Amino acid sequence: MTRRLRIVVKNALYAGTVCLLHLVLGFLFRLRVKGRANVKRDDGYIAVARHRSYWDIPLLVAAMGVRNRIHFISRKGLMKSNPLIQPLIRAFSTIIDRENFGKSDFRRMLEAVKTERLVAIFPEGTTRKHVDAKAGAVYFAALAGKAIVPVNIRSQGPYPPKYPFRFPRITVSIGEPVTVEALERDVREDGCRSEKLRAMSDRLMECVDRA
Repeated sequence: MTRRLRIVVKNALYAGTVCLLHLVLGFLFRLRVKGRANVKRDDGYIAVARHRSYWDIPLLVAAMGVRNRIHFISRKGLMKSNPLIQPLIRAFSTIIDRENFGKSDFRRMLEAVKTERLVAIFPEGTTRKHVDAKAGAVYFAALAGKAIVPVNIRSQGPYPPKYPFRFPRITVSIGEPVTVEALERDVREDGCRSEKLRAMSDRLMECVDRA
């Protein structure tokens, strides 16, 4: 299969997945999307959202739509999940070993952030509660020179859903892009680099919550 044909097949697979998700999530969650126009077609971004449920991933895909194909950063453990979704993980994500993050993982992430138009990162890295956001999204945005799009997944009702019938109404709000330079304002100059990145990451998650 030629490279051009692979791209056509990949785009068709993604478009079909988005359309299917719109039908399913529109029915289950009565999904509403706000702010999609904030993602300009000619610009590259890192999309950031809080991670409260595995539903966050399909909701984010459906919210961004067919024209904004998302490339995810996925942890290695997901390849042990449902075999039906493994081909989608391989096709539309960069897989890293989060527990033993090394130079090869760093290079793969940086390459993805630089070459893919829209990359999604969940800074908390887990659906567990009360976990601080990591600074990776800010760090890689700075290296790639990309703005960050904050995405707020709001629920009216229990989320994650209470199975089998209690699915909340979901609104996905896509905020205006924020630059690394904007996040850096008002951050203490005398702090060490890790402290500055952590403070910038905290400001980024505030942007997510306000989106």
